[in-house]
Amino acid sequence: MIDSLKAQMRAMQMLMKMQDVTANNLANINTPGYKSSNIFFKMVQDKIDGKPVSHAEPQQRVDMTQGVLKPTHNTFDFGIEGQGFFVVQNGNGMQLTRDGRMHIDTNGYLVDGNGSKIMGDSGPIYMPQYLTGGDNGGAESNIDVAKDGTIRIDNKVYDRLRIVDIKDTTKLDRKGSNYFAVDPELMVDDHASNNVMQGYYESGNVNPLNEMVDMMKTTKMFESQQRIIKTTDEMLGRAASKLAEF
Repeated sequence: MIDSLKAQMRAMQMLMKMQDVTANNLANINTPGYKSSNIFFKMVQDKIDGKPVSHAEPQQRVDMTQGVLKPTHNTFDFGIEGQGFFVVQNGNGMQLTRDGRMHIDTNGYLVDGNGSKIMGDSGPIYMPQYLTGGDNGGAESNIDVAKDGTIRIDNKVYDRLRIVDIKDTTKLDRKGSNYFAVDPELMVDDHASNNVMQGYYESGNVNPLNEMVDMMKTTKMFESQQRIIKTTDEMLGRAASKLAEF
């Protein structure tokens, strides 16, 4: 009976993890470029009192379903059509994101909404001439970004947005709502299978209806486990009372 209680507790912990993931997905419905997470279970081997025991452990996986590309007509809004990621540099090193809402900061760097520098083929993309007007006599320079990420300033090739694919997306480690970290060895520069859409941004891929249904199912399963634990506890209490009579 004690083993039964342990199993029910593990089940409740897994259900709590599922509910946390669902709640986080719902909280990011309106986050541009957000990739929802889902839970799958992996059988692992363990030892209890020296005996091999197998049990399921929840694992988190990123859903790479393409979000809707919404037009903004803003020069520095970019959406990726494909499975790739933008590479950014911040205080945590190199990270990945699908959020393509960018701008030029006061130092002339192309950055995202959090101030992370956007990486190009030559490192952080630095375009101070966009602020000064470059060779246009003080007029704002024209920025054009091709589908392969090539950046042209006043029709001259300047740099290219770095776009990478991930060999194994199950290895992505979520850092906040819109950043991911991954082993650099799993990153593959790939412009051929990813199109950069200038003047667009990708909306999050959360399906609110599916998430609400999952939340209700998980809640019902959790309540069911609570009732089972209560019943088991009552049975143990009665058994203990009987033993006390002897």
